[in-house]
Amino acid sequence: MLLRRMSSALQVCCCGVVALWLTACTESNPDPERIELEGAIFGTFYQVTLVDDLDDDDIEQLRDGFMEELESVDMSMSTYRDDSELMAFNDSEPGEWQSLSDGLIDVLAISQSVAKASDGAFDVTIGDLVNLWSFGPEARPKEVPAADEIARRISATGPDSLEVESDNGRARRLTDNFIDLSAVAKGYGVERVAAYLDAQGIDHYLVNIGGELSAKGYRDGKESPWRIGVEVPDGGREVAQHVLPLHDISVATSGDYRQYFEQDGRRYSHTLDPRDGRPVRHRLASVTVLHDSATWADAWATALMVLGPKASMTLAEREDLAILTLVRDPDGEGWGSYVSPAFVERMGAERIKEMGIAIPDDHGPGD
Repeated sequence: MLLRRMSSALQVCCCGVVALWLTACTESNPDPERIELEGAIFGTFYQVTLVDDLDDDDIEQLRDGFMEELESVDMSMSTYRDDSELMAFNDSEPGEWQSLSDGLIDVLAISQSVAKASDGAFDVTIGDLVNLWSFGPEARPKEVPAADEIARRISATGPDSLEVESDNGRARRLTDNFIDLSAVAKGYGVERVAAYLDAQGIDHYLVNIGGELSAKGYRDGKESPWRIGVEVPDGGREVAQHVLPLHDISVATSGDYRQYFEQDGRRYSHTLDPRDGRPVRHRLASVTVLHDSATWADAWATALMVLGPKASMTLAEREDLAILTLVRDPDGEGWGSYVSPAFVERMGAERIKEMGIAIPDDHGPGD
């Protein structure tokens, strides 16, 4: 664990790692020092930034507390550890009900809701397909899988292959599928840390786990919102395309420009379309979702990324989701920015115009 105290004289921007699609930026100000706690979790990083007058004992107690929350999520939802609750569920006999923890039930229920609303564009039952494409815990060569193997694995997937009874705290797999919560568990981890900090009376913080964030209060403890940078969709650069001033909100981004592999001159994104079992192929480069819940934001960002430019905006409007999309130009040389009506309502029309984004009308992004 790394602890950093940042005095008012220190200026830091884009405090993140290479894998970030969202980077938290802070600027110099004369108010309380910011305390940064950093480390590794879920196979990625965490950053918890606090704005408060805390002594070292207070900070250590807070760190121990939120790390206990994160370790609990990891123990419940990891596919990288054989002793996790999720792996035990994946090993259960298809058709047999399993009693699960409240957290795992909640995440499965949210996942099923997003799966239904997106017509299967989000689907946690595709773990075997994720492994097949070498984006999961299975060690496989980075090569395009055979069509018959894709068909075999996809036959056991689909939202209808998982049943969740939230009221009874139980779930069951109806086929021999493999549940993978990597597209939603980070958001849930962020939410658990934020809830813990709320319970400890912390009024100003920014929680960042692998690029999924929750911002509460203000970065100066008074009136300056947290500044969240949305990166340009270019894996070779770490530059903010847009900077969002936010408070009391969660943010998640899904993009296609960090994790991929290439074969025979073609790039294969890590984002799989659950409906055909193959990496997405469209001009949508990234989707940023603002939501009151980090868990929902994480799931929605993945679903919208699968759908592509036009369908994602249509769904966002139907579900009243606040989203910002970056869409590549047809020639691949640039990109355009598009926002949903709910995003304009959250951010304000003047702020949207200052970002150089046109207010949405009937002419949204094409496919």
